[in-house]
Amino acid sequence: MVDAEANRVAIVTGGAGGMGVATAAILGREQTVVLADVRAERLESAVAGLAERGVTAVPVTCDVTDPAAVERLFETAAGLGVLEAVVHTAGVSPSMGDAAFVLRVNALGTLLVGETFFRVAGDGAAIVNVASMAAHMLPAEAVPSQHFPVALRDSVAFLTELEAACGVVPEEARSGYAYAVGKSFVRWYSASQAEQFNGRGLRIVSVSPGSIDTEMGRLEAEAGAGAMVADFAVPRWGRAEEMAELLAFCVSAKAGYLTGTDILSDGGVIASMHERARVAAAQ
Repeated sequence: MVDAEANRVAIVTGGAGGMGVATAAILGREQTVVLADVRAERLESAVAGLAERGVTAVPVTCDVTDPAAVERLFETAAGLGVLEAVVHTAGVSPSMGDAAFVLRVNALGTLLVGETFFRVAGDGAAIVNVASMAAHMLPAEAVPSQHFPVALRDSVAFLTELEAACGVVPEEARSGYAYAVGKSFVRWYSASQAEQFNGRGLRIVSVSPGSIDTEMGRLEAEAGAGAMVADFAVPRWGRAEEMAELLAFCVSAKAGYLTGTDILSDGGVIASMHERARVAAAQ
């Protein structure tokens, strides 16, 4: 079990983003937070903002698609104390790059962070991965899940196969499809590895946010999921602080029985979609 006398450490990836900062502010009340992000200047600003709120965070510039960088991130955390939690919020939206880039950051990044956590974390630690409601929108037959297990054997072949699978859709829709596929992998990984993680006393969970009022979320304001906000059960954007409370809970001791599942926190968008489809089919 985690040593109660040791310094308690949590890693937050995507730490310069809205959800990352909000989650670090909560975890930092009781843990030393290692704040990781690929954007060095934004990271320093986030650390300064947290300091003003009484939270000390240790910045680490980290590209989650670089195995060596991820290794250094976890080494930094180990040097500060006992790693209790990882909140993996690092990711990109469809507007931020082509399909290959979106898959690399969202799918490969989750794999590298998760596998490193599994290898180095001690009994009682937990990781929560940020997926997306987009992973709940694709019909099962549209998800190339047959390629997902390849990630555990050969990450290069895994990305190659996913990129090829995304090539079946028109180019203008490819980044959006890659986003949904990548986040579907996040859900799959977080569920499929639960038993293996439990063998080392670890928990793994994913959370699927809806449209959240962050800089990245607003990039999709006029398209995709962002355009749905005003038309479903809770007609507003979610707040980063709302997601942060959920993410922090998932890696807390209060959630000790929670593993291998995905929590959809989307303001009811998916529920509304399913019910409207049912009603339409019945008419």
